[in-house]
Amino acid sequence: MNLKNNPELIPLVEWWEKDGKQTLVLLAVVAIAVGGWYGWKGYRESVRQAAAASLVNSHTIEELEESVSRFSGHAQEGVLRIRLAKGYYDEGRYQEALDQYEALSANPPDGFADIPVVGKAQCLEALGRFADAAAAFDAFAEANTNSFLLLTAQLGAARCYAQGGDEKKALARLDALKSSRKDDEMATARIEATITTVRRHKK
Repeated sequence: MNLKNNPELIPLVEWWEKDGKQTLVLLAVVAIAVGGWYGWKGYRESVRQAAAASLVNSHTIEELEESVSRFSGHAQEGVLRIRLAKGYYDEGRYQEALDQYEALSANPPDGFADIPVVGKAQCLEALGRFADAAAAFDAFAEANTNSFLLLTAQLGAARCYAQGGDEKKALARLDALKSSRKDDEMATARIEATITTVRRHKK
């Protein structure tokens, strides 16, 4: 094509020779960056979905341990660790459960801050460290008067006092609790069950 016959193309040709190739390289870099961002976003979403599936589908200790390792550093790790700690506890592996709860206490998952604290106290009780457990239960109950685990902590403290040899203090605590919760049938049943347990321990 004769540029002299097409003077309107001359500026385009001059631009191409001066800046065109550089502009195309820049556009290619931008396209790669945008594509990479969307790829990373897709990867993160796939990991999130896989972690959510693990929360539902991991049942054995081995499966939970594998899931915790696989999703370390992701948002679902904390909840998986709570399930793992509970699994250790249920199998009587109290020290391992305690280690998990202690690690979780420093950085609990959103909405689950109370569970590692009470779980740690329950592990201390199961390990026979009754004074430490009672102190942990009491500290939690005093600081979390609106928690759904408040009664669990109060009953745990009473059990620990009884197991530590102070059945009188345990029963006094439980009687006071029973009076304060007399309008709550479910709470009353739990308190009465704990009173029965303490009295049997006393005998």
